[in-house]
Amino acid sequence: MRLSSALRTVALLEAAKGALVLLVGFGLLSLVHQDVQQFAERLVAHAHLNPASHYPRIFLDMANRVTDGRLVLLAAGAALYAGVRFIEAYGLWRARPWAEWFAALGGAIYVPFEVVELYRRVTWLSVGAVVVNLSVVAIMLYCVFHANPENPA
Repeated sequence: MRLSSALRTVALLEAAKGALVLLVGFGLLSLVHQDVQQFAERLVAHAHLNPASHYPRIFLDMANRVTDGRLVLLAAGAALYAGVRFIEAYGLWRARPWAEWFAALGGAIYVPFEVVELYRRVTWLSVGAVVVNLSVVAIMLYCVFHANPENPA
């Protein structure tokens, strides 16, 4: 794969992450002035989960404590995160060195947490997350240290 194709692939991945989080933020905003507890109970029932089991109970208890202010704050955080991902995606698409550094550091931050999760329990999701993130970090580090013409390394 050519380097520009790799950068654009990572840019699309970052843009997709931003779009997904932005959609979640809009979903949170749609719950303002709604009965979040009732929504959570319907979601648990729709997924055919036992509301008395551990994780659904945690989810339902959290839904019971949600306020409109918290929903707005979470939606604002989602918008901020999405904005950062979109800026990063733009920079990678345009092959900007700052975006390559940002993507390398941003991806590397998650690796220790993903490795700990992988150590706790091996799932296809945890393996996939580690592989994708390590691939992104490797591509970005290659771009930063070997592919930039102004870099003498």
